[in-house]
Amino acid sequence: MTLYTQINLAARPTPGPITRDLFEVVTKEVPSAGAGQLLVKQTHMSLDPAMIGWMSPDTESYVPPVGLGEVMRSSGIGQVIESQHPDFEVGDRVRGMMGWTEYSLSDGAGLSKVPEGVDEETVLSIFALPGITAMKGLYGFGDPKAGETLVVSGAAGSVGSLVGQLAKADGLRVIGVAGDDEKCSWIVDDLGFDGAINYKSDDLPSKLAELAPNGVDIYFENTGGAIQHAVFDAMNAHGRMVVCGMIADYIAEEPSAGPNWIPIVKKRLTIRGFTVPDHYEEIPALLEQLAPYVMSGKVKYRSHVLEGLESSIEGLNLFFTGGNRGKLIVKL
Repeated sequence: MTLYTQINLAARPTPGPITRDLFEVVTKEVPSAGAGQLLVKQTHMSLDPAMIGWMSPDTESYVPPVGLGEVMRSSGIGQVIESQHPDFEVGDRVRGMMGWTEYSLSDGAGLSKVPEGVDEETVLSIFALPGITAMKGLYGFGDPKAGETLVVSGAAGSVGSLVGQLAKADGLRVIGVAGDDEKCSWIVDDLGFDGAINYKSDDLPSKLAELAPNGVDIYFENTGGAIQHAVFDAMNAHGRMVVCGMIADYIAEEPSAGPNWIPIVKKRLTIRGFTVPDHYEEIPALLEQLAPYVMSGKVKYRSHVLEGLESSIEGLNLFFTGGNRGKLIVKL
């Protein structure tokens, strides 16, 4: 009998850090693939800020919460080790929502094959949720135009770093907001951003005025917090604010207060929140649009790899501390 490990959600999070008691680590027997099924041995798993929302009891969110006692939700990449499915063969690399588990039994729904010649870290860092989110948010709602100024928070993260590079490749002035000097140096020196703001040490309004003297046309919001107010005040008429995430508020006792709405009217601002599940049918086209940027070397990434399934638990806290350096990936 061959056993494997799976991690289930055992309790809802409360304000504060993610703790081990929120999860149950279980050992199960590796199943066999039945008719129309395939068995996948997961090798790499993505950690994303959205997981914090999936753990909450909020039934009005864009996806149902993970049920207590159910495997924790996540996307990943694995290899087919057994198949009775006509579309998948043993040895195929596949990606999809498999959860926090070493093995996944599937009927094939939601799984797709990983292209040959593309390694797992590249897939999860670019050609998965980060790239899809960046493309849809920037081009679907940001309406970027050469010569405009874009500010992106969480700029050293998996989504923010892509947004900034894409905008820069299209001729925009790009200012990134990050949480330490190393991240600020990386987005400027390695990724080519025009400037960076350390929200923990810089005076936000004055630094923003220095780096964006002509105001801000597009704000890509990943974090919330104090920077949101500073950028809001600097928005130009007919500016666009694309709201992707609010990591600063996910585990706060109380959400931070939003800006006053009067400038929305005065400046005719467009504020759009979005989530990827609303746009699943667009994913192939979004990835096709993204590929030339990557192939031409206009988009780079870095990944932060954790070892072992159980590292996922503490790994989630890196989103709040800013301790991650790039796309968070768990190698099983």
